[in-house]
Amino acid sequence: MAGIVAWMALWWISEAVPLAVTSLLPLVLFPLLGIDTVAGTAVNYGKEIIFLFLGGFLLALAMERADLHRRIALRIMDRMGGTGPRLVAGIMLATGLLSMWMNSTSCVLVMLPIALSLLDGDGDPDLRKKLTVPLLLAVSLGATIGGMATPVGTPPNLVFLEMWRERYPDQPPIGFGQWMAFGVPLMVVYLAITWWLITRVFFKLPNTHLSSPKDVRERVMALGRVSAAERTAALIFGTTAVLWVTGDDIRFSDSFTLQGWRSLSGFKAVTDGAVALIGALLLFLVPIPKSLDGAVKDEEGNKPPFTLLTWKYAEAHVPWGILLLFGGGFSLAHGIDRSGLAAQLVAGMQHLQGLPHPLLIASVAALVCVLSELGSNTAVASLALPILAQSAEAWGMDREAILIPATLAATLGFALPVASPMQAIVFGTGRIPVRDMVRVGIWMDLVGIALLAALFGW
Repeated sequence: MAGIVAWMALWWISEAVPLAVTSLLPLVLFPLLGIDTVAGTAVNYGKEIIFLFLGGFLLALAMERADLHRRIALRIMDRMGGTGPRLVAGIMLATGLLSMWMNSTSCVLVMLPIALSLLDGDGDPDLRKKLTVPLLLAVSLGATIGGMATPVGTPPNLVFLEMWRERYPDQPPIGFGQWMAFGVPLMVVYLAITWWLITRVFFKLPNTHLSSPKDVRERVMALGRVSAAERTAALIFGTTAVLWVTGDDIRFSDSFTLQGWRSLSGFKAVTDGAVALIGALLLFLVPIPKSLDGAVKDEEGNKPPFTLLTWKYAEAHVPWGILLLFGGGFSLAHGIDRSGLAAQLVAGMQHLQGLPHPLLIASVAALVCVLSELGSNTAVASLALPILAQSAEAWGMDREAILIPATLAATLGFALPVASPMQAIVFGTGRIPVRDMVRVGIWMDLVGIALLAALFGW
């Protein structure tokens, strides 16, 4: 399994073959090497979260086809100021704040079309080219870092809280206030460092306007009234985003829980993936009075009423290979767990007992971070936290001082497209070279490990 991990990582990083081709290797190698059957491996290519991505891609595609993304982009540029550093700061801050309260994956699906609209609009083409990778990374990094600030922001946090309740019922529960006391300062510092690295170190964005303020205001006025297609796309996308945000309960303390619509309605089986697909299906069904292509018939020869999306258009524009990339990442995580490789790597942490506390925290965080680069963040947290809890008890250490930084380290993983859904989604745009993602991601991982060691190592 370690050999397969090295093989796939090398091919993904070097792009020696198409990424989707690399993602199919587990279907061949796992049965040959006795790790799992084809049927057991293939399940990972049809996980629910993949259909969440598919629904998100279709929603973003409809916004682009309705030209709603251009209106949103011009409004953002008008309010924020059109310089590269300001746009990166605005997108990163908005994504981080939103990710505090909703699933980080859903947050990226909400914010990505807005970032793309800034890149696909009018303005200085050279600056737009320089801004492409920084702005898209601002979405994925902002969502990941923002999710660390609250208990509900990212799945590893929920894994820790559930394990804490089950394993230590005699201990007081860790509520929203206690978590945010360290989560929010960590988020603020991490986002500030990330913004500085992206805009001043890695890409050195010039402090010039994408378009002059006067030109932006003129283009906003030239858009005219909102079209029926724009209203339909905004309504479907906005409703889907609201359902994503309000679906789950938010537990602030033992005495106060803000209930989501799943608890209130009883539709607990309607997950974020189902919500995304409901919104996506409506794009093919809800009629609009005019063809988006400005012709009497659409590209399939259909007469009115038209719809925001047709299957021919979706088939040509959805990045289907990225869905295979997701499946390959999930298969890799499954194989690491099933083969016992993950357990051996985590068990190696038993030898860290004699290290000074800051170095111990950094070492634990680094190992968990490496695991999260290669597999599911949730799976890594589920595997590592029980073992670390036992280690902390054996070492006579404060359990929270080990478990919380390890939980946050499981959310790290910025270097590979398969490291997290947030990374994979922005990579799915086809506009970020793997080498740029790896170059920035390694430094982001190191900064995260250093911050965790500084915050919890004393």
